[in-house]
Amino acid sequence: MELTERKRAILKAVVEDHIDTAEPVGSKALTGHPELSYSSATIRNEMSELEEMGYLEQPHTSAGRVPTPKGYRMYVNELMKQSAVSVQDAQLIKESLERRIQELDRVLSDAGKLTSRITQYPSYALQPVLPDVTITRLDLIAVEDKTFIIVTLLSNKAVKNRLVTLPFEVSAHMLTKLSTIFNASFTSKREDEITPELIAATERGASDTQGLVAVIAGFVIEVLGEAGTLKPYIAGTSNLLHHPEYKDMTRAQRVLDYLSDGGELSKLPQPEGDDHIKIMIGPENLADELRDSSVIVASYDAGDNLKGLIGVVGPTRMDYSRVASRLGFIAEGLSRALSGGGKSLEEHLTKGVELLNEQEEKQ
Repeated sequence: MELTERKRAILKAVVEDHIDTAEPVGSKALTGHPELSYSSATIRNEMSELEEMGYLEQPHTSAGRVPTPKGYRMYVNELMKQSAVSVQDAQLIKESLERRIQELDRVLSDAGKLTSRITQYPSYALQPVLPDVTITRLDLIAVEDKTFIIVTLLSNKAVKNRLVTLPFEVSAHMLTKLSTIFNASFTSKREDEITPELIAATERGASDTQGLVAVIAGFVIEVLGEAGTLKPYIAGTSNLLHHPEYKDMTRAQRVLDYLSDGGELSKLPQPEGDDHIKIMIGPENLADELRDSSVIVASYDAGDNLKGLIGVVGPTRMDYSRVASRLGFIAEGLSRALSGGGKSLEEHLTKGVELLNEQEEKQ
């Protein structure tokens, strides 16, 4: 059976009222709704038919109704309006993402925290994996007689460093010599190309009898190994407990355990084709832990034709319009911050707020 305009209007009102209150919605509560001009009896009959069609369900006898995953899907696909981003939200996003931070992991960590703060849901960010990441530059910086810093610049523009303290003194001359040799022999090489034979040859070339080459090479291998792994950034997990759906600690713990296992997040579906946002509602999530939750994920451009992901996890009673618009807005800002090209992030955010508000006014 096809949804009539009246049924669509009532379903939209039920979803939005339930999003606001977290309570089952009755026909009387919708009487006088600004977008509904129907009697309580008419609304009650339509809600009953919507229930038969699988869009609503009644959690308790004599209680109002709540949307089903099918109802939320209809709302997301056809009924919800594009939510505007407030000037305050835009300013917060601008201030957080305008900072040009060299290290990609710092940017994603900040973006994840910002997303959780703006949406009030747990967030996750996944940095893209660049195939065949290599080291483009390596520096050894003396700190004290027995201490130095290894600094590596990777082909994915990330910077990694480590403070090394040894039980013996290392001369500045030796550090300069090792820097030269490593930049000549280890840069532009993948992790699998840094072999025991290469390390042994480097030790001989540097006349290293103290194990310095092994220490530096070990750090290089570790850095390249991490660069080839999809690293998740999780923020705001405690926000989950603020929603009534997760007052059942068993249910909440299942979702929190899933989020803590960051490797599982990389298996979640991603936006496809020209779509930059993907919404998965309840049972649409393949992971059992997320069967009663919803996930909204947006893709961002990390340059070099690479896409990263930033998303949120929350109840099916999620404000899809508001969260999707803000998540997409943050993803676009993140793309700007990482690319450093085109118009400034401030111009992007200002224009974005204007467009979103214009769309909401038209609707």
